[in-house]
Amino acid sequence: IEKKGIIKMLAVEHDFTRKDIEDLTDIATNEGAKGLAYLKVNDNKLEGNLAKFFPGKLHKDLISKSKIKKGYLLFVADKYKLCNQILDKLRQSIAKKLNLIKKDDFKFVWITDYPLFEWEEDDQKWNPMHHIFSSPKKECIKYLTSSPEKVLGNLFDIVLNGTELGSGSIRISNPELQKKVMNVIGLTKEEAEKKFGFLLNAYKYAGPIHGGMGIGFDRVVAMFLGTNDIREVIAFPKNKAAQNPMDSSPSEVTPLQLSDLHIKLDIVKKK
Repeated sequence: IEKKGIIKMLAVEHDFTRKDIEDLTDIATNEGAKGLAYLKVNDNKLEGNLAKFFPGKLHKDLISKSKIKKGYLLFVADKYKLCNQILDKLRQSIAKKLNLIKKDDFKFVWITDYPLFEWEEDDQKWNPMHHIFSSPKKECIKYLTSSPEKVLGNLFDIVLNGTELGSGSIRISNPELQKKVMNVIGLTKEEAEKKFGFLLNAYKYAGPIHGGMGIGFDRVVAMFLGTNDIREVIAFPKNKAAQNPMDSSPSEVTPLQLSDLHIKLDIVKKK
């Protein structure tokens, strides 16, 4: 908490075996956790090595908030984003193991009003949540130069049963605003001009407000059919060797075809 992290708990009304706990710990560590802390709830009592750290009222409050009489409390402590990612993986894994997911139940949700930028710990810089052309909400523009973490974007995702089906945004159409967004992610004025000068110049001529979204139609069909493999619903899927069984591609190309495309193959001949 002192390092600006968070602690979250997942309450599960199920009596896990030692092997189950080891598997859940592996899932957590594979997602970046340093470990998985847990307590066992048995007849309104906390059991386990961590129980001594929850005395008196805290002991009762924890059991009360968990709303379970027998089961396990799983704890993850880390940075906000990573903590939520780890708990999400645990939640999904447990739901599948306990058959809590209804196969014929479709739950749609729109995700809106989320941050325009996210902080990248490895590079120590801000990255766009969608891309650098998504527009910030008008009331958040004032935070671009001082507090990028407060900037919400005109972004929207459509999600079905936890899987993203489509993603979109309202685009930036003002060149000065576009430069400010580029500056947040570390693009200098010179770099922005070199890479996107054509776009910035075009916006000077009153580019219209525009936006949209793309739907992953193959993913939609796969979910409706109850399959996790989108290759089952793609017209011409590739196999694991990246080959198309329908037309036997990739196939040989002629020198003339390579010449038309101005491609030269420098293949090292084996001795």
